[in-house]
Amino acid sequence: MKKTNPQLIELVKALKKASRKNRAPIWSAISYSLANSRKHMVQVNVGRIARVTKVGDTVAVPGKVLGSGRINHKITIAALGFSSTALKRITSAGGRCITIRKLLEENPRGSNVKIIR
Repeated sequence: MKKTNPQLIELVKALKKASRKNRAPIWSAISYSLANSRKHMVQVNVGRIARVTKVGDTVAVPGKVLGSGRINHKITIAALGFSSTALKRITSAGGRCITIRKLLEENPRGSNVKIIR
């Protein structure tokens, strides 16, 4: 089945284009994950992100960030969506919650970005 969400379709196209233009395979990997079916869409808890990151890391989640768990260090998380609990926990720890498109604009080469699936 094809994707029907026009914003998601445009995001996948933009990621593929940025991957070719900037020779950054990270954007291709994220676009591949986003092109999967909704059934296989990634959902990651804040607690899992906290376990695999350290202060100042930048993380890309090709799906939704959920609020289960605790985080106590400052990181930047780019995702397709955030639950309200996840937003609150990340921002109260001093972190940033941004969209994947915003991360692409801020860091076109994708340097020092971790993908969490």
